[in-house]
Amino acid sequence: MGDNPLPISINMFSSASKVKGQGVGSAYEELIRLLKTHLSNEITVRINKYSKSDISHYHTIDPTFYLSTFSKKRGVKVGYVHFLPETIEGSLKIPQPFRGIFYKYIIAFYKRMDRIVVVNPTFIPKLETYGISKDKITYIPNFVRKDEFGEYDNKKRLETRAKLNIQDQFTILGIGQVQERKGVKDFIKLAENNPDMLFIWAGGFSFGRLTDGYADLKKVVDNPPANLRFTGIVDRDQLADYYNAADLFLLPSFNELFPMSVLEAFSCGTPVMLRDLDLYHSIIEGYYIKTDGYDQMDQELKELKNDPDRMAQMKAISLSASDRYSEDHLTEIWLKYYSSLVK
Repeated sequence: MGDNPLPISINMFSSASKVKGQGVGSAYEELIRLLKTHLSNEITVRINKYSKSDISHYHTIDPTFYLSTFSKKRGVKVGYVHFLPETIEGSLKIPQPFRGIFYKYIIAFYKRMDRIVVVNPTFIPKLETYGISKDKITYIPNFVRKDEFGEYDNKKRLETRAKLNIQDQFTILGIGQVQERKGVKDFIKLAENNPDMLFIWAGGFSFGRLTDGYADLKKVVDNPPANLRFTGIVDRDQLADYYNAADLFLLPSFNELFPMSVLEAFSCGTPVMLRDLDLYHSIIEGYYIKTDGYDQMDQELKELKNDPDRMAQMKAISLSASDRYSEDHLTEIWLKYYSSLVK
């Protein structure tokens, strides 16, 4: 630690765990566990406490947290940017004028911070356009741990498929909130047009009726085609079963930040197919099957189903990607970052 003989005290501020089935909560819980497990000698962590600290790290933008930023006790204020106004479009249905007010509040919150951490480097120029200096911003990716999301051997995989009532169909898994932004409608259409394959969407309506496209999607969720299953929100400790049971992970999202689900799929050795978004290029380029929309997804699925060699190749690629976003690697990065703030 050099200049810092005492542990660094960090107050973490978050309400992300209150809403189940969203990636912000997963990323937050992983970071807390990493710090407590690997860096307990170097860093002391308190959760949602307003005591004096070296660093206050804000994971969500609650109004009570915003008010706390005016206290002298907060130390260095770090904001974790998981979303911007433009990335909320297609997730939540907020009528005007409240939407405009909410978007202004998001940026006002970020501007209260001394430092910003982004989970995706494409956010840096966007934050600059809102008047936040590039010098304040650091990119630190999400990560997942192998002991929670690991690859099953063939015997365990077959047992898991039997437990989840998956026969010998080619099985495609999607994970995330059921909402327009996630491309769920394309997922449904793929299921309708590929009756010989099994499609499973693990996730639910985390924000209920506020979800964009709720009425249309709810009809299909309540009465899906025979080869499409909606599981509802799945507990995090059961997700590895789904990744390992599936042949392919497909995320047809139109808009993402740094999807935890993709990292979890990599970690389980599940081949990954994505709608190709610009923001993926700087973080996971070369590790996934690119598609530009529904037609290409449909064509790729039909080809992959009959190409075990390519599937094996994509599995190996997923496993190599998971090393980049491992817990050990990110432990070093976070320690270096927090230490630099208190020097």
